[in-house]
Amino acid sequence: MHWLSDLIAAIGVVLNGIPQGIMAMTLGFAVFPTTFSFVLASAVNGAFGSVAPISFQAESLALTGNLGDNTRERTSIIFGGSIIMVIIGLTGTLTKIVDVLGNNIMAGMMAGVGIMLAKIAINMSRKEQVAGWSSIGLAIITYLLTKDLVWTITISVIGSSLVAVYGTHYQAELPQHVVERRFRFLKPILNVHVVRGALSLACLNIGANISYGLITGQMTGIKPNPVDLNLLTSTQAFADMGTSLLGGAPVETIISATASAPEPVIAGIMMMLIMAVILFAGWLPKIGKYVPSASIAGFLLILGAVVIFPENAAAAMQGSNSVIAALTLVVTAVVDPFTGLMTGAVLKFLLPLIGLGV
Repeated sequence: MHWLSDLIAAIGVVLNGIPQGIMAMTLGFAVFPTTFSFVLASAVNGAFGSVAPISFQAESLALTGNLGDNTRERTSIIFGGSIIMVIIGLTGTLTKIVDVLGNNIMAGMMAGVGIMLAKIAINMSRKEQVAGWSSIGLAIITYLLTKDLVWTITISVIGSSLVAVYGTHYQAELPQHVVERRFRFLKPILNVHVVRGALSLACLNIGANISYGLITGQMTGIKPNPVDLNLLTSTQAFADMGTSLLGGAPVETIISATASAPEPVIAGIMMMLIMAVILFAGWLPKIGKYVPSASIAGFLLILGAVVIFPENAAAAMQGSNSVIAALTLVVTAVVDPFTGLMTGAVLKFLLPLIGLGV
């Protein structure tokens, strides 16, 4: 009966990914081309026995949507970020970057991302007050009662969507390029927003691949090694590279409950193939018409302020570079992850040169 447990775990992660897939559509990403990412990752995981799947990730979606002004800029940010991550993955430099900068500076950057997500959630709620504030209220109550992110995102998204649909007669008209079941090539562009966004997305993925990849791997009871993390990074980057050229949404590393299934590799592949079928069949846009973008606000607030920030902020304040890590945190929260990480790197190597220790 292992297959049934694997399937249940896979369905649970799919349910967690659907609201974030809807969030991707509200940002102007086409979901049909994103089928490619899930198929590619499932093939790689099957070939190499990797337990870490990829899926829609609220952090990367929120960051990309915040730094890009339109769909063309956002897909260009993803393409640029994926090029950086391909180089990092193929050269095996992911863990070396963390070794050079130090865990507390990386943790400071991730804690700053937590604050960014909470800020984005509040801004969403101010723009769509009925859906946004009801989502936040439901998310806080659900998380306090369950301490479970899957229940939090499910109840807050469904509940706030029902409030919007029946309270304000909400029904979205999604752009044609988002819902159409065809491939449309989007040539990447280059400007300041794209460069800044690509570097920030790469910095976010460095932190997420290390932390989320390790957590997912450890859920299997087997300690992950650098080869697993480099494979995960390369897979995610190639998937994003191909999808972004077709206007598709980014898919990144997640903390996946499939790792705790009896057959974690099989469960992860099941999850990604189920998601691929949902996207290929065009079911997600039909659901998305009745789900406001602000319905994800509650989950983003809990994820950023309660899950990501406290743990990473505590890790950032440990060790000899706590002041630098704190500055990394603040700059990340106020500006973006790349600027925050570069601030931490410059201060770590510059201050000793001028005789200032922190």
